[in-house]
Amino acid sequence: MYRKSSVAVALLLSSVMLAGQQAPPPVPSAPTGQPDPQMPPITFRSEVNYVEVDAVVKDAQGNFVRDLRQGDFQVLEDGVPQAVTAFSLIDIPVTLSERALFLPADIEPDVRSNATGPDGRLYVLLLDDINTGPMRTNRVRVAARQFIERNMGANDLAAVVQTSGRTDATQDFTNSRRLLTQAVDKFMGRKLRSAALNKLDSYNMTRGSGMGTSVADPEQAERLYKAESVLLTIGSLADWLAGIHGRRKAVVFFSEGIDYNIWDMMGSAGTSGIAPDSVRRGDGTILFSRAQDAIAAATRANVNIYAIDPRGLSTGAEDSIEMSGLPIDAESVGLGASALQDELRDQQQSLRTLAEETGGFASVSSNDFSNAFRRIVDENSSYYVLGYYPTNDRRDGRFRRIEVRLKRPGLAVVARKGYGAPKGKAAAEKKAETSAATSKELRDALNSPLQMSGLKLAFFAAPMKGPSRKAAIALVTEFLGREFAFTEKDGKYLNTLEMSYMALDKQGKVADGKRDAVALSFKPETYRRVLESGMRVQSRLELPPGSYQLRVAVRESGGRTGSVFYDLFVPDFAKDPLSISGIVVTSTAAGAVPTAGAIAELGDALKTPPTTSRVFSSADELAVLAEVYDNQGALSHSVDIAATLKAEGRVQVFSNSETRSSKELGGASGGYGYTNRIPLKGLAPGLYVLTIEARSTLGGTAKVSRDVQLRIVP
Repeated sequence: MYRKSSVAVALLLSSVMLAGQQAPPPVPSAPTGQPDPQMPPITFRSEVNYVEVDAVVKDAQGNFVRDLRQGDFQVLEDGVPQAVTAFSLIDIPVTLSERALFLPADIEPDVRSNATGPDGRLYVLLLDDINTGPMRTNRVRVAARQFIERNMGANDLAAVVQTSGRTDATQDFTNSRRLLTQAVDKFMGRKLRSAALNKLDSYNMTRGSGMGTSVADPEQAERLYKAESVLLTIGSLADWLAGIHGRRKAVVFFSEGIDYNIWDMMGSAGTSGIAPDSVRRGDGTILFSRAQDAIAAATRANVNIYAIDPRGLSTGAEDSIEMSGLPIDAESVGLGASALQDELRDQQQSLRTLAEETGGFASVSSNDFSNAFRRIVDENSSYYVLGYYPTNDRRDGRFRRIEVRLKRPGLAVVARKGYGAPKGKAAAEKKAETSAATSKELRDALNSPLQMSGLKLAFFAAPMKGPSRKAAIALVTEFLGREFAFTEKDGKYLNTLEMSYMALDKQGKVADGKRDAVALSFKPETYRRVLESGMRVQSRLELPPGSYQLRVAVRESGGRTGSVFYDLFVPDFAKDPLSISGIVVTSTAAGAVPTAGAIAELGDALKTPPTTSRVFSSADELAVLAEVYDNQGALSHSVDIAATLKAEGRVQVFSNSETRSSKELGGASGGYGYTNRIPLKGLAPGLYVLTIEARSTLGGTAKVSRDVQLRIVP
């Protein structure tokens, strides 16, 4: 399958295998489509007895004050001083993506790391498809895309959720604008027809019937159910975010507002001579209670809701176009244009209430969202976080008033006013199945909404054609040697790594997973190499075509745990006419890193194991591997495979190409392996882009390519 190019030579440095690297015998795989029996179920810890409050402190000129210490603050809950046990200053710059200037768009990194921790802003874009009119779908898409493309920094993370619970239109936390906008573009409003218009139709149909007139809304029950669902979603989302501490969590809520009068505590009693609505009295009480619960959950979790009404400057005129057959007495029975205005007012008021009670704000009746988005970024960039365990731990559901005071005079502090205490019996934390061998620490890391950086690691994944319809996913994890706490015994340095891999599909189900135990036993010379060069572990998963979030969590015997989340798209290598695997990169220097495990699909095509490093010395040499898959082998043709390395200004510093014949495939589907070596000697420091592309001579077959961004240092 592989053909060495004329400039390629074998790398002579071989990998150093770790002693005792074999994992315990694997548990037999589950049936196709079922999660690996070793993998724990995904659960979310929804509640902790801990309170965090953000504080924005400004001087008399309105400038943020950055030099305060924990002792400068005092926190009171219902007038009782609280012991602040956690304190931090969050001051986040807007970081731009590192991108070669000649590229029209960012190249998404093919390596993920937790080295810096989550150091940006956190956003959840909550798209309210339940309460958005179908004709205004595009307004939400445009507004949400504007926020992603113009207001997110490279260090920010965002997720996309829809209030209806659509799993095919969600996106877990990522900084990939491409994945976020893909989820946004699937949004489709599904709001019910206006209740005022429904009532007008009902009135016109029953007027003059001799049986009395009615202003009933036939969709009232469904409207109530959907309104309740949205509020429950907000509460559940806040509970999920409660496990993230030490930072603000912003929910940007794109919605036309709750499509029900939350403040109608007694229901509609009707108008004289008109039959009352066919709804239970006090339905508004249900929603008011749900709204209180949602707000309480958000304030407990330190979640700020920012409501964006996509209708912009609206008077309800769009719905009034449908208002036909308006009777003379329409206004007197509450069915005229004022009814639409009342609906609009109630919906916008629900947005203001949810936002203002959680420390955010609502942008309504505005066609320009730029200022609102800029304000959201500002409010989530610079602030202090104060954490404490409240002295009052009663679960009575009551509102607890928070007051933040400053001991330094002349400063103004803005903080949320309080939170809703939990109520009822505390929910028991779900346990993993007894057959799951994964430790609690790794289960927590896998279940966390965000990566954990207690143990630093970098992770790379490359999809390749597997032995069946599924793709083989090559996995490479690298560590800094000084991260580990080795134990010296009998002249050897010992440690054990517990590693767990999990692939979640778009529905949040585990598509594949595995657990490895890597026993480390180093002689002094190998131990010194690990301290200097680090170490890596290779593994693999098998996945069908689709989009996934890979989660790798690692725990060393010393107790530190780290995790990395990785967005992966797996092409359909068995179906697409022409496709390409992930690009595997290694170098001469990478051969010095001790390595455990193996990836069968790579064979001996590369003499040095893949590396997660994307920063290389100008004295080094790269070796690259890619596979091109051709499903048109029955037709005589050829495939041109080319590799280029470009510097800023589109300066091409390396190129290589070769032509492969379909005769190699024997008239069937198959692939062509491509490897090459790229010398870096003499290249100037800076950003470079490595591109491997393939073109078929068959007409109508699109070219395929992949890019990897590299940095070369002296």
